[in-house]
Amino acid sequence: MNDNEVEMEPVVYIVIGRVWENEDALPEDAITIHALLTAPDDDDAVRKTLEALQGQGYAEAELDQIGVMDGEPDDPVHEGAYQDALAGNVAIVTFTA
Repeated sequence: MNDNEVEMEPVVYIVIGRVWENEDALPEDAITIHALLTAPDDDDAVRKTLEALQGQGYAEAELDQIGVMDGEPDDPVHEGAYQDALAGNVAIVTFTA
């Protein structure tokens, strides 16, 4: 590596939304999700999130927000997911009422 090259941490996106286990589910049956993953851009992050949710068996998804993590999270709920994302996985954290 020469002096002009800087090793950059991968960009970890967080995608927030709701999912349903079947197409006929009611709005109140939604499960809130946070997906953490690495991707080259927003569009790829959304695509990878939707593919991962489909692979988990969710029939419907509404993605509400996308952002970039500004470092490792402090809360234990997202710490493991952040590490999974750095390893190249799409980590899905679900929140049920």
